[in-house]
Amino acid sequence: MAGSAAGSPELTIEERLVRITAGSLTIEGNLNLPAGARAVVLFSHGSGSSRHSSRNRHVARVLNEATLATLLIDLLSAEEEEIERYTAHLRFDIGLLAERLVHATDWLAQEPDTKHLRIGYFGASTGAAAALVAAAERPRKVGAIVSRGGRPDLAGAALVRVDAPTLLIVGGNDLQVIELNRAALARLRCEKKLVIIPGATHLFEEPGALDEVARLAREWFQRHLI
Repeated sequence: MAGSAAGSPELTIEERLVRITAGSLTIEGNLNLPAGARAVVLFSHGSGSSRHSSRNRHVARVLNEATLATLLIDLLSAEEEEIERYTAHLRFDIGLLAERLVHATDWLAQEPDTKHLRIGYFGASTGAAAALVAAAERPRKVGAIVSRGGRPDLAGAALVRVDAPTLLIVGGNDLQVIELNRAALARLRCEKKLVIIPGATHLFEEPGALDEVARLAREWFQRHLI
């Protein structure tokens, strides 16, 4: 399906539902390919979220308008999501989530329309930890990482193996997560930066907060992927 980005009527974006084999199951995703895409950003959503997250979709639109392709995927299958409603344990299985991201990364590197594009990760909450672990597993394929309100501390020993330039974005009122991000930042050995958005809470629901996240992410990916 083709459409035009808001504010950019001349920009054509192809929207495609994709299915990616991840071990013994298939995960679904939404691939948006702007005409003349210069890189692709793979989204790693957080606890209790999905590829339909309004916050991630908002950020993805901003990236698409900057001619960055985006792939939003469900890290859990429909059956796993159903179990997760009652147990809430898989969302903290960072190893499992990272493994799914690695499969999606390898798919992007082989898919004809994206194999020539450099890959970035945009992670939120526990998805940020999964992105860091996956980046450590695929250092030659992942060129940049952005974390929104993430839990990079949950990446554990993988932090010191991350080569991709990493931007950590945290809300100024998200005090506990700020400290966890500072601790993770100290362990990262790559190019790195922590940005705290004043007045923002964990979900960046305050007016203008998510727009600032999207702007920072766009600039980070443009700098390191293009």
